[in-house]
Amino acid sequence: MSGVQIRKYQEEDAESVKEVFTLGMSEHIPSSFVHVLKQPLTQMVLMCTFCALITSSKSFLLPVLAVTLLLAVARLGIVYMFNRYIEATLSSDLRDVTTSYLRSPDSCFWVAESEGRVVGTVACLPAENAPGCLELKRMSVRRSHRGRGIAKALCRTVEDFTRDRGYAAVVLHTSMVAIDAQKLYEHMGFKRIREFVLPDFFGKIINFTLIEFRLDLQPDGQSD
Repeated sequence: MSGVQIRKYQEEDAESVKEVFTLGMSEHIPSSFVHVLKQPLTQMVLMCTFCALITSSKSFLLPVLAVTLLLAVARLGIVYMFNRYIEATLSSDLRDVTTSYLRSPDSCFWVAESEGRVVGTVACLPAENAPGCLELKRMSVRRSHRGRGIAKALCRTVEDFTRDRGYAAVVLHTSMVAIDAQKLYEHMGFKRIREFVLPDFFGKIINFTLIEFRLDLQPDGQSD
């Protein structure tokens, strides 16, 4: 991780932080679309549409066009879901990072900086649904700077902060399509606690699953 500095967020980082977050979330769109294609409901709808049209129209072109249209609609739905989440985040906690994360002694926001450029972010704050824990949030590293240990260093920063504040554990949520993130958290000692489907309508339709991880801490600096 030579040449990379992890420091607290500053106001001049605002636009770079939003960019890193937006790019990181947008990367999950293709894998989410593949996930949708693997769902039994999706395959059944596509197959039934194709068979019904090829039987009734006696044409191969019409069912192909119909299936193509359905696939396009599905992808647009995925894009809409991610864009809605990105916009909601940019208008909530990332709209004013200082107020959201730096006004309380038990929350913080850090950036990883390389050659004067923000290349990674992470934050934490008291977990709403896990008393005595801090929640790791907004973890993202630019694709161009991955594989250098930056994400691990950001994780350790949150872990150390959590321990210093006297909290028992770090919790976080990530999606089932964020495979690299899951591997990172497991490598850092996090344990899977539960999985649940995104509670909104589209999340239920496509069976979009979130995974909760937890890292229990010990006072001597060793993780369970």
